[in-house]
Amino acid sequence: MTRNDKSPHILNAASNLLGLCFVVLTSLKFLKMSDRTYIDETVTIALVFFMLSCILSFLSIRGNIKPGGRSEAVADYLFLAGMIVLFLTAILIIFKVMV
Repeated sequence: MTRNDKSPHILNAASNLLGLCFVVLTSLKFLKMSDRTYIDETVTIALVFFMLSCILSFLSIRGNIKPGGRSEAVADYLFLAGMIVLFLTAILIIFKVMV
């Protein structure tokens, strides 16, 4: 890939997953499950990772900071970290629902 090719994809996927995190948080509050589980804390961590990833990838696209450089790489790693945390959250939800 040439430089600055990953940023639009990171921005698109991270913003979609950011919306998913907000839906999960809202659902937990609505169902009054946030006091009984750690799911809302893990979703909040994922939300922060996705938000930072969105910001860095957007700035990389805009060219306000070096395109295809360090900000894009950091956005990529933050996105990966957010996906891992979201995966762990899904496992917590599965165990909470099944038990």
